[in-house]
Amino acid sequence: MIDFYYWTTPNGHKITLFLEEAGLPYRIVPINIGKGEQFAPDFLRISPNNKIPAIVDHAPADGGEPLALFESGAILLYLADKIGRFIPADLRGRNETLAWLFWQMGGLGPMAGQNHHFAHYAAEKIPYAIDRYVKETSRLYAVLDQRLAGRAFIAGDYSIADMACYPWIVPCERQGQKMADFPQLARWFAAVRERPATRRAYARADEINTDSTMSEEARRILFGQDANSVRRR
Repeated sequence: MIDFYYWTTPNGHKITLFLEEAGLPYRIVPINIGKGEQFAPDFLRISPNNKIPAIVDHAPADGGEPLALFESGAILLYLADKIGRFIPADLRGRNETLAWLFWQMGGLGPMAGQNHHFAHYAAEKIPYAIDRYVKETSRLYAVLDQRLAGRAFIAGDYSIADMACYPWIVPCERQGQKMADFPQLARWFAAVRERPATRRAYARADEINTDSTMSEEARRILFGQDANSVRRR
């Protein structure tokens, strides 16, 4: 059994996509980040960066004590290695998949995240910041669109690279992007969206979070952290 510490964000969705594809037994432990549940001591022992997602694997391959892990990319890689699926076994295929996983972790996710923040959540609308991140999101979409030319998926067969990227493309309109401008990306997106495991994963999200509005208190919790947020734990 895997305990999955989750909230309904793109990074959280990555892991439900994997768990539903793999058929691994798991239990969702909701961490409502808008209410500050990510600062609970029990959660911080699992995820010291006070971010979701995180997991505890109660049956690690070494047969030892339960294994706790945070960071979505690390979790995807760990789970893929655990079951021997969704990452190629050969040297070149594995590293190609990892390159695109890290591309998402270091590029698509952070840039789209800043896009969301300045366009929708920032108290002050800063045109330069909005324009900067909308354009960079567009550039990254184009990189992925070109990568998918002549390919069904990002790195060979369906893999953790696809699971990592898909949730960050779902809110494309909120990111100021038109899917019609990226035909290869649109084809891939539709194929992933129609996978039964994808449908199940997003159905779990609807069960967990029935109100996606952003309250002022949630805004303060999510966007008001600094070094003191860590030091006063």
